[in-house]
Amino acid sequence: MEKEMQKENDRSRWSILIIVLMFTVMSALDGSIVNVALPKMAIALNVSTSSIQLVATSYLIVIAGTVLIFGRLGDMFGKSKMFTFGLGLFTLGSLLCGITSSFTVLILARVVQAIGAAGTMANNQGIITETFPKNERGKALGFLGTSVALGSLVGPGLGGIIVGAASWEYIFLINVPIGIIALFYAIKLLPKGNKNAKGKLDILGAVLFIFAIVPLFGALDEGLNIGFTNPMILTSFVVAIISFIAFIFVEKKKEDPLLQLQIFSNKLFSLSIFCAFVTFIAIFCNNIILPFYLQDVMNYTPQHTGLILMVYPLLLTVVAPLSGSLSDKIGSEVLTFIGLVLISLGLILMATLNVDSSLLITIIFIGIMSIGMGLFQSPNNSLIMSTVPKDKLGIAGSVNALVRNLGMVCGIALATTLLYSMMSSKIGYRVTDYVTGRNDAFIYGMKTVYIAAAIISLVGAALTFFRLNNKKTSESK
Repeated sequence: MEKEMQKENDRSRWSILIIVLMFTVMSALDGSIVNVALPKMAIALNVSTSSIQLVATSYLIVIAGTVLIFGRLGDMFGKSKMFTFGLGLFTLGSLLCGITSSFTVLILARVVQAIGAAGTMANNQGIITETFPKNERGKALGFLGTSVALGSLVGPGLGGIIVGAASWEYIFLINVPIGIIALFYAIKLLPKGNKNAKGKLDILGAVLFIFAIVPLFGALDEGLNIGFTNPMILTSFVVAIISFIAFIFVEKKKEDPLLQLQIFSNKLFSLSIFCAFVTFIAIFCNNIILPFYLQDVMNYTPQHTGLILMVYPLLLTVVAPLSGSLSDKIGSEVLTFIGLVLISLGLILMATLNVDSSLLITIIFIGIMSIGMGLFQSPNNSLIMSTVPKDKLGIAGSVNALVRNLGMVCGIALATTLLYSMMSSKIGYRVTDYVTGRNDAFIYGMKTVYIAAAIISLVGAALTFFRLNNKKTSESK
């Protein structure tokens, strides 16, 4: 009888995980799947190339601005409720995106989609942490890390196939049947009654946070097109900084703050969050540069480039769950350190690539980075979620998701700014694109980006090493 109950509990846990993973892939996918369809969408909706970028950026910016709010709401009203609400809203947003022929309505629908995605991203790690016992948590969070990476990296390839075979609307409409099935099972299977935190939502904190994040992300993104010294970009940075300072001040005074700053007094939590941030900066430097190198310098077709880029998510899919499972047995700290060292090594090796580099060497270097990321991400997520009490799981998960998005945007901004600055200095005039016949300038810029990304990753590795060393010293006493 006891064995049967245990089997039933195991089945229930893994059913919950499948629902969470299915939607996590979908929401991450929607951050990258539209990129390949943007040229066709611009023509169909009769808008400029610069305007159509808003379809991609509005999604990421709104998620970043609202994810913390949903983390707090998840702690207050139940993570499953907020996850299910987000799932429903995302599916509705996808339907609206797919049936409109108006650019304005499309952007509004993307905002609806993003708010829904934020509701799920803020609470998926909390649901898993509550559902799985400590000895299985790393493995489960490993699958979650894989699904985020898989969604982000498979997006462009899948988007290209859908747009090639049908029309751009189907990149959104494909979400609707999947969303309805996931919603049905979420209502039926997700754990009930995981409401823990008391108090009211901090409205002032939420507004200040949105005013800190949205102008920051907007400025980082648009600064690439119009220059970071543009008055509008500088004003956005000033608004973001002032709002963030006011946000911190308000949160310290509030009885029920949106973000309980005491969470950062836990050194393990803060260090794990910082390591996640620097790792996503480093990895997204690579994600931006590599497609240009493969297509413009090495002259691979988009299809071949897509296949080469698939090495990263495929290896990650294998390594991340194994790493998560291993962290349940030997602890997370050693694995995060090894992962960061391998990421750094991979980035240093990528800096040695040039016009004569072989495909096999490129794939091996990508593989080293990918294995490093797989070893790092699941144990690091497990560390983040295991360092906070049960009533703070929602906010911890949302901080983790926010830092991931911020790392992505900062990585893209850093990579493109460094690349074009170095190319401009090499060529002798300002460039903001690949210059035909000047592979030497691109390689020069690319090396600088990869070395900078490696240094950033090594900072995380060094901090993890000191943490590991301190832990061993305190245990031996």
